[in-house]
Amino acid sequence: MVELWTPPPGERAHTMVPRMLRVDRVIRELPDIVTLVLDSAPMGGFRFGPGQFNMLYLFGTGEVPISISGNPVEPGDLVHTIRAVGQVTRPMCQVKRGDMLGVRGPFGTEWPMDDARGKDLLIVAGGLGLAPLRPAIYHALHHRSAYGRVIVLYGTRAPDSILFEDELHTWRGRFDCEVDITVDRAPTDFRGHVGVVPALLDRFSFDPDRTVAMVCGPEIMMRFTARALTKKGLPREAIWLSVERSMKCGMGVCGHCQFGPTFACKDGPVMRYDHIFRLLDIREI
Repeated sequence: MVELWTPPPGERAHTMVPRMLRVDRVIRELPDIVTLVLDSAPMGGFRFGPGQFNMLYLFGTGEVPISISGNPVEPGDLVHTIRAVGQVTRPMCQVKRGDMLGVRGPFGTEWPMDDARGKDLLIVAGGLGLAPLRPAIYHALHHRSAYGRVIVLYGTRAPDSILFEDELHTWRGRFDCEVDITVDRAPTDFRGHVGVVPALLDRFSFDPDRTVAMVCGPEIMMRFTARALTKKGLPREAIWLSVERSMKCGMGVCGHCQFGPTFACKDGPVMRYDHIFRLLDIREI
């Protein structure tokens, strides 16, 4: 068995050789979305920061960057949530328990969990964007006394496309976590909120001077959510986005994820809004 390599704290992973991990569980979240739980316990666990991603390799198919969606305080299970949309992710979503996947990483910047200590957390996700934010939610709830309010706002296309629905209900049932959900469209008998994600912000009041916002979802959703947050008084430096756009190599070599003068894989994917807000407004980038 190949030994798992974990980079020292604060040091970027430079390995080019995938570490082979066995698929322990396959969870069908939605018809086109699967969560793969890889067993890293025999190798001492896989340590990562909320917001980081790995390069996953499937024999005979290829490699793809996928955010880590598991619990950072449980390093024995390495969790990735994948949508079947491409030549690599479609067969990757068909793997079975006992199959092997190659893993390179962790790569990328993290959600600012340390900088946000003592402040309120406003976590806003759209669609599959909840997966990269889930480790931040796990971290905040595990270290609950380190933060003020924890608000989770989630939006998706329709009621039947809600991701991690059971967990959302569990978080909503806690006395120390506020959760609200919206859908873009719904049948007439749907009793929840219908509308775009930024509209949920009008249902909550927060103190801009002591709030840190973390946002992930489709680019148009992040753009309008960030604008709505600034209109409510939240400074740009208190808003963080995950710009997981077209990443391919994970090392800033191929250029697929170039975002103006930056690279999403090398300089992100988590970036502060005041550093990139002008780029988000240029749709050709």
